[in-house]
Amino acid sequence: MNIEQLLRIGAQAFQSNTGSAGGGLSIDRIVQALSGLLPGTGNQVDLAALISQMQGGGLATIAQSWLSDAGNAGIDAGSILEIFGRGKIDAFATQLGLDSGTAVDGLRAALPEIVDKASSGGSLGSLGGIAGLAGKLFGR
Repeated sequence: MNIEQLLRIGAQAFQSNTGSAGGGLSIDRIVQALSGLLPGTGNQVDLAALISQMQGGGLATIAQSWLSDAGNAGIDAGSILEIFGRGKIDAFATQLGLDSGTAVDGLRAALPEIVDKASSGGSLGSLGGIAGLAGKLFGR
């Protein structure tokens, strides 16, 4: 699965978790906003950098659940704000024409789906930006 497909899966989860506010947004618009929010340069999303940010922010257990083949742990709104910062979340929400709370709710659904679908057996592989970084982060 390529990053475009992963972002589309995330966009669908985002749309589903934001109710009528996000339901009116096109998948393409959400994909574009996600691409701009997630770490990376240009159109190259770096999921390994996202996992690294989570680990550095005390969210290693949540990140590991997303990487594993088991169920995904939930993430709270405060943790989303810690990962990206208020400024980036506000810009992301503005880009989509949503309030920040609704945008965070959508991200709480989108991020686990994106990472989960990008990983297998605890590793992001080449899609993550750095092959096998997730395994190194978690001592695998």
